[in-house]
Amino acid sequence: MHKAGFVNIVGNPNVGKSTLMNLLVGERISIATFKAQTTRHRIMGILNTAEMQIVFSDTPGVLKPNYKLQEQMLQFSESALQDADVLLYVTDMVETPDKNQEFLDKVAQMKVPVLVLINKIDLSNPTALEAKVEEWHTALPKAEIFPISALHKFNVDNVLARIKDLLPESPAYFDKDQWTDKPARFFVTEIIREKILLYYDKEIPYSVEVVVEQFKETDKQIRINAVIYVERESQKGIVIGHKGVALKRVATEARKSLEKFFGKSIFLETFVKVDKDWRSSERAMKNYGYQLD
Repeated sequence: MHKAGFVNIVGNPNVGKSTLMNLLVGERISIATFKAQTTRHRIMGILNTAEMQIVFSDTPGVLKPNYKLQEQMLQFSESALQDADVLLYVTDMVETPDKNQEFLDKVAQMKVPVLVLINKIDLSNPTALEAKVEEWHTALPKAEIFPISALHKFNVDNVLARIKDLLPESPAYFDKDQWTDKPARFFVTEIIREKILLYYDKEIPYSVEVVVEQFKETDKQIRINAVIYVERESQKGIVIGHKGVALKRVATEARKSLEKFFGKSIFLETFVKVDKDWRSSERAMKNYGYQLD
């Protein structure tokens, strides 16, 4: 008997979805930083064993959209409600169920099993946790609730065991040696964007899109040319920094992470260009791989 299914991870921004995804799959697939709105796409990570295939899907945090990019991010999250065999709704000890009631109402109507994962319990105490569990029981009475700490890997094994129980019998959907649905270039853009999220403040990280213009791989080395697009000239100056110091730091840190990710020597060149107000432009959004309805 072989089991296979789609396990989709949803929730509000910054509750630990990407950290959890990486833990469940065992590969560093979703970039995970301390900033909200890190994930912009649906990213699949595939866990394979001889008798099972779990296709995990990490989604952008659910938020009320202010521009076209956020509209697309919300569509990715809502699409995860359509094709799940098991839904993981990730929350934490701080937020309340009514934070995004409209989305939660859709979760409550789902016919598939829903597991509510209360993350970051290491930042709380037993009394507060008991109250939080009760709160979520009231909000989603049909859901199973698991207190976890993705950061400290607490109780995640039990979540994985429950997912395996709930998976339907099915042949594999992907080749057994495949661990994601994304191409290598995608992870280059994500890793560079992660460094930008870490090293720049305020609006800069959210105004950035990264495009890989060249990716040439040999047995020992990968040569990469990447363009960092921003929305305004003033942002270009900030990203480059005085005498190029800021951009050099991002490129150096990205190269180190890329070498770890690909297991090869990386030659990375980065450039910064302006694409005015790209987040509100349908043309730009399509060019950057966001499929608009």
